[in-house]
Amino acid sequence: MAARRSRAAALAVGVLALSGCGIRATTVPVDVGPAPSRVSCETAGQPAGAGGVQGFRATVELVCGSQLVGVERVVPVPEKRASRDPLVLVAQALLEELERRPSGEERDAGFTTSVPDGLSAAPARAGDPAGTLRLSRKPEDLPPVALAQIVCTLSASDALSAGPGPVVLGGPDADPPRAWECTDAVRSRPESVPTLGDLASPSASPSAS
Repeated sequence: MAARRSRAAALAVGVLALSGCGIRATTVPVDVGPAPSRVSCETAGQPAGAGGVQGFRATVELVCGSQLVGVERVVPVPEKRASRDPLVLVAQALLEELERRPSGEERDAGFTTSVPDGLSAAPARAGDPAGTLRLSRKPEDLPPVALAQIVCTLSASDALSAGPGPVVLGGPDADPPRAWECTDAVRSRPESVPTLGDLASPSASPSAS
């Protein structure tokens, strides 16, 4: 946990041309249907310091071709720092980056985002498992694709995760947080993001027999 906070603190600071190719014209009308829609799902990436942005490098999960595809960006630190917790600051920066409309290059490559505007991150409540992040909306109430984007982006952050594994998210109420995992199945079918279930509070006392 201390290592993660240390890392978080450091971060917080084809159209083909047919003419001349030997293809004969034909006078026979051929119905080949609508042209297929193809997207590359690839961008050149954002170089460090692009556009004067001061921030940290991160992989942000966007939607392309009905799947999640990671895009490398320089993520600015939020100007309005509602928390001094470096974990929350990094999570907030990543949420705002997910909410941001993809650039023109990203849109041309087929990228979109489903994460709604206005999401914010808050620290864990007393009794929450270590590493819990609370969102301003219940994760279960978010669109499944948006939740998949959030889970996979947060789980890929070195500042927020000690390695591959679930992300522990809760909502603004007192409901216990849940563990959410980014798997290959989630990335390929983000509309059906699963939950690993409730996490018992480590401070909870055993029920009386």
